[in-house]
Formats: sequence, structure tokens, C-alpha cells
Amino acid sequence: MRTLPTMLRKELLETWRTYRFLILAVVFLIFALMSPLIAKLTPDIMKMSFGKSLGIQLPKPTSVNSWTQFYKNIGQMGIFVVAIMFSGTMSQELGKGTLVNLVTKGLPRWVVVCSKYISLLLQWVVILTASFLVTWGYTASYYFPDHKTPHIFLGFLPLLVFGMFFLAVILFGSTLARNSYSGLLFTILVMGVLYLVNLFKAAQNYNPVTLIGDNMAITQGTKTLVKIAPGMAVAVAAAVLLVIGAVAVLNRQKL
Repeated sequence: MRTLPTMLRKELLETWRTYRFLILAVVFLIFALMSPLIAKLTPDIMKMSFGKSLGIQLPKPTSVNSWTQFYKNIGQMGIFVVAIMFSGTMSQELGKGTLVNLVTKGLPRWVVVCSKYISLLLQWVVILTASFLVTWGYTASYYFPDHKTPHIFLGFLPLLVFGMFFLAVILFGSTLARNSYSGLLFTILVMGVLYLVNLFKAAQNYNPVTLIGDNMAITQGTKTLVKIAPGMAVAVAAAVLLVIGAVAVLNRQKL
């Protein structure tokens, strides 16, 4: 266990030196700044684009529009930026053979996997939370100081939990593959299957994809967190199994 903190520091230092953390932080900060701004400017942009030919009266934007834009940005673009940035987490080291010296000197392979997963999870929590707080600050204090989104923290929690599952999928795919592209393809395939499963209503509340689809319903209070609790439980359980699976795959691989 004493080697885990050392490997974790090594992983965090590496992600800082390779600018992955900085790039993700900048991207998510842009999402945070743009979400309330786009919501604010959309009616004006529509009027400028279509003028009187639009033929309908656009409703005044509210905090609902801002948070809808935020979850749309993170759920549709943000997670795939994360997948692209981290798809080579394990495969790059396996391809270069950089783990050989560490493992031959007695480093347990489970430590390698767990240190990488914890590193990914810490980055996700820090970057996503910072993005959320910036959006909240601009939305509530500057652009839309209304009370139409009373449960913003409850709506945010499923997104955090989804990250646990999504990062485990990335890590498992990266451990299976010998290059970043194959790991990314694995992640895309898993997400594709989950979206197909989500077409069946009976499976929706158990599907981890629900955690990035019902955030606004929870934020507005039209759906309770209890409804998607099964999906959160499945996401956490699947994350644990995928990390264990990554350890098993790495134990079988020749470095």
C-alpha cells in the first residue's frame, strides 16, 4: 500500500507536465463561461438572423436555459474530450514499455491501475466541480438570478457519479489496447451500446447514461434523485468491476 501514494504522485505530476490537466481545465472553463452567455444571447442571435421573418415571440431566457446548455456541453462534448485526452492512459505506457522496470523491481500491477484510476478521478472531480461553480456563479449572480432551478446540486451529483463509471471504461479500454485509438474506440462502443439500451424504458433508470440525461429534470424538481438511484448504483458497481477487470487484464499481459 505504501507504493500507491508514490505512484499517484507520479501520475499527477505526469498529467501536469503533459498539460492534459491544463487543457481539460481550459476546455471545461470555456463550457462554464459560455453556457450562461449562450443562453442569454440566443434570443438576440435569433432575432438578428431571422428578423421579422421568425414569426414567433421568443421567451425570455432563464436559469433553466443556462443549466440546460451546461449539461448539454458536458454530456455531449465534454465527456468525449475527456475520452480523447485519457484514451492512452495505459496503452501508451504498455506500448513504450515504461512499466517494465517498475514491475520487475516489485511494483504490484494493481497499484499501477489504481493509481491511474484515482488520478483520473481526482482530475474529473476538480475540473468538473470548478466548471460547475463558475457556471453557478455567473448564472445565479449575474445573468439569471431567478428561482427556476432550485436543485442545482442534486442535478450535478449524477454527473459526478457518471464520471466514475466513464473513467473506468476509458481505463479498461486503454488496458486492453496497445494504442490510444483502440482504447477510444472501445469507449465509443460502450457508450453506443448504453444509448441503445436506453431506448427501452424499463432499463432507463438502471442505465448509467441516465446520469447525464436527467440532470435538468432533477435540477428543476420534476424528477427526484431517488428515481435514478439504481442507475447511480449500477454506475458505481460497474466502475469497481471495470477497475478490477483492468487489473486482471494487466496481470495477464506481457510487458
